[in-house]
Amino acid sequence: MMHFLKETDFSTEQARAVFDSAAKYKRLRSTERPAVLAGQTWAMIFAKSSTRTRVSFEVGIHELGGNPLFLSKNDIQLGRGESIADTARVLSRYVHGLIVRTFDQTEVEELAKWGTIPVVNALTDLLHPCQIYADALTLAERWAQGGDLLDSLKGRKIVFLGDSGCNVANSWLVGANHFGMQVTVCGPKGYEPGAAIKALLAQHGWADRYEYTDDPRKAVAGADVVYTDVWVSMGKEAESADRLKAMAPYQVTSQLMKLAKPDAFFMHCLPAYAGKEVSAEVLESKQSIIFDQAENRLHAQKAILAALAQAAAKR
Repeated sequence: MMHFLKETDFSTEQARAVFDSAAKYKRLRSTERPAVLAGQTWAMIFAKSSTRTRVSFEVGIHELGGNPLFLSKNDIQLGRGESIADTARVLSRYVHGLIVRTFDQTEVEELAKWGTIPVVNALTDLLHPCQIYADALTLAERWAQGGDLLDSLKGRKIVFLGDSGCNVANSWLVGANHFGMQVTVCGPKGYEPGAAIKALLAQHGWADRYEYTDDPRKAVAGADVVYTDVWVSMGKEAESADRLKAMAPYQVTSQLMKLAKPDAFFMHCLPAYAGKEVSAEVLESKQSIIFDQAENRLHAQKAILAALAQAAAKR
């Protein structure tokens, strides 16, 4: 069974097909609705609240002809006495796929192990692969110029500033290497990439294929993309004071953006907090493509769901 738990669950050629499909879905959204999920129900298990992830998946499933079934942590027994294995086996008898937004990466892996239906990682504390595919699509739209979307990413430099051990930074470490990009993560010491992501990179032979620095000016020099995320993620609220103090030198400002390439883009997975991880001026600048990123969550996820459904149908 094919799942999408991390960026590399799709091969390079499968990723290429997902990008092409997402671009097609976007282009033809108002005129064509391929019913690749017709007659299917996909359950959405959300232990974490969401705006973009929930809405984009619900709309995407509907537009592909399927039925989204939203389940919050209070709606099911998962984590309140029923094992993940039993939950996976029961839900596999009812629905055609699972979309899971939770804390621990092992939960999505266990659901995939014990179930008999596709599982999509809609965010864990370790990875956010759907975000990275949508972000990469957003960049490829600008760089491909009628050529191959995936190939347009090769050699480009993306820099992540702030919490270099957060899930989005982790996913860029994996995704950038998978897509042939250069990647630098930059943040204060103590917030660098952790053991789990280093182990995952090592599995693919990418242990030394990224740069970590605590110098933001050095990091953004020559960057094609400057990326940041909130400094206090869900579940880290108790660390707010320490995090805000440590991250303050890593705010993305107009002055910092000037050190990147003149045509560099600013990206943020949202929600953004102006005056903290990024200045209001950068958020509203012409270099900012944050709302295109948000929109492309819908199109990229439709392509991911379609690929998984089509693979499952061939089994």
